[in-house]
Amino acid sequence: MALRDFALLALVCLLWASNNIVSKYVVAYLHAPPLFYAAVRFAIVALAVFPWLRPVPKPFWRLILVALCMGAGSFAFVFLALKTASPSSVAIVSQLMVPMTTVLSFLILRERLSRRRLAGIALTLLGALAVMWDPHGFKISQGLMFVVASAFMASLGAVMMKGMDGVKPLQFQAWVGLASALLLSVLSATLEPGALQIGLAIGWKFWAAVLFSALIVSVAGHTAYYWLIQRYDASLISPLTLMTPLATIALGVVITNDPFDGRMAFGAAVALAGVLIIAMRPNQIMLLVYALRSATSRSPK
Repeated sequence: MALRDFALLALVCLLWASNNIVSKYVVAYLHAPPLFYAAVRFAIVALAVFPWLRPVPKPFWRLILVALCMGAGSFAFVFLALKTASPSSVAIVSQLMVPMTTVLSFLILRERLSRRRLAGIALTLLGALAVMWDPHGFKISQGLMFVVASAFMASLGAVMMKGMDGVKPLQFQAWVGLASALLLSVLSATLEPGALQIGLAIGWKFWAAVLFSALIVSVAGHTAYYWLIQRYDASLISPLTLMTPLATIALGVVITNDPFDGRMAFGAAVALAGVLIIAMRPNQIMLLVYALRSATSRSPK
């Protein structure tokens, strides 16, 4: 990968990580209604890429299902989770999307499920459970269960999207924005009465955050990511996107004072290792192990 393209991917991952921190600030500290925040975000995305709504991709029912899974379903659950969960824990548990996509691809698309991927699934699940477990109350964290739901919705959307051909990135974003904005507006009006007044009362901080999330993170960031996917193999890009949870953990510890103890460190390491095993090919894993061994052997004693 060219250094320029790697720098672009690193910037995209940093934007995604920053969005987790900004969203946490909006829903937990400014007390913005999470469904309303998500609805406004997707409405802005839809307006920004409105010209790409046509021609309408087919089959239309699959397009709407994918759009709602990867848009409204995924992001709404994350914003609900961030009201009580830390960005660091959300970033780690979100990695369940990778093994969930693998399992759903096996169940729905009949893709092959190797022993290596089964081992990666087990490791990712173990790491996520370590982060989700509340040692004080001996129960699973309620907030992080929303992240599990978000990961499942995103995974289902990704698998369903494999059955659609010829959908351009901006065209897909336009339909994700429109479908998600409509559904979330109805849900917010029903479940969050007075949400618009709350958003207006919060003021410029709310609108600055939602513009950053919609235009910089979603439109610019995802467009750049799709451009990189078209230039390089997904097997190369996918492992590198692990920079996102790592950056989220670092920013969470520094900015929002996220707790990061031994349990969190163990869960993060195990979950990310599982994702690497699933995403990388066996020869890539061997090259990575060889590189790490070489670097260790050259280090001063």
